Amino acid sequence: MTDAAWESLSNQAVAAAGLLYFLALLAHLIEWASLRKMPVASGSSARASVDVPGGVAVATGPDGADDVAGEQRARRTAMFGRLGYLVTWLAVAVHLVGLVGRGMAADPNRVPWGNMYEFTLAGTFVVAALYVALYRRLRLAWMAPIVLAFVLSVLMVAVIWLYSPVAPLTEALDSYWLVIHVVSAIVATGAFTLGGITSALYLVKARSLAKHGPRQSGYVARLPQPEALDRVSYRLHAFGFPVWTFAVLITGPIWAHQAWSSYWNWDPKEVWAFITWVVYAAYLHARTTAGWKGRNAAILALVGVATLWFNFIGINYFSSTSQHSYAGSAPAIHVAPER
Repeated sequence: MTDAAWESLSNQAVAAAGLLYFLALLAHLIEWASLRKMPVASGSSARASVDVPGGVAVATGPDGADDVAGEQRARRTAMFGRLGYLVTWLAVAVHLVGLVGRGMAADPNRVPWGNMYEFTLAGTFVVAALYVALYRRLRLAWMAPIVLAFVLSVLMVAVIWLYSPVAPLTEALDSYWLVIHVVSAIVATGAFTLGGITSALYLVKARSLAKHGPRQSGYVARLPQPEALDRVSYRLHAFGFPVWTFAVLITGPIWAHQAWSSYWNWDPKEVWAFITWVVYAAYLHARTTAGWKGRNAAILALVGVATLWFNFIGINYFSSTSQHSYAGSAPAIHVAPER
């Protein structure tokens, strides 16, 4: 295949992935809309139930015909949930094709994160891939509408506003450290993003419980209990933090020294990456030593994800001095000053 054909394949795959994410989101919205008509089971009231998002049983009604009809409705609802999950898997696979095609379209072939558009494609891919990979292990079905809406929205922003044609890597990026540094940073970004979503849902669930008690309804009623959300958030952050540490404090400085003959340049992206590291270090330290859990930990996690995404996208638009100018929305060549 020619480079132009690979680029065309990449663009078509990204568009197809966006459509599949939308269809998966639609399936989950139908699922959750159907669940609004069913009471949440508690204790022995769940005479007949099926597996539904978050592991929350659905009460299907009293004995007799209503019980049978309720079980049928619950199974149809669960079918939409399984359909949404399978379509999400397909979307992730097509998304990967778009990434690979982007790298193959360059001459010479390269990794597909040479500019902001490609970084965003890779970041959204990791968020979606981590979600489907951890779906069963952490029982993340309740996260489906939020994750899919987030991935779809960011993917649309990338295609509409951040797109740039395939171009060769700049000199600073033409290094094997690019693969090591950026892969670890993107994996950590995916984990922190999922952790931030979970922390936000924790705050919503805790507020709803405080306000309505057990008489909750809708999506919030079927979220796991705050303690479970807090535990999932901690696991995601505990996974992401060492990966981010490896990216920011080890591979990043090594790559900087190779590219600019200095381990630390007080570059805006370097500074904000370190700020993000400090916030998440404080989050984990507070949880393990001071016993921080719940609301305070969730707020600190949201501060961390805000600094993370500001560094990921915002720095490119608010800073004109960054040595990471090649990470902007258009392929630009940055020449670092001689030292």
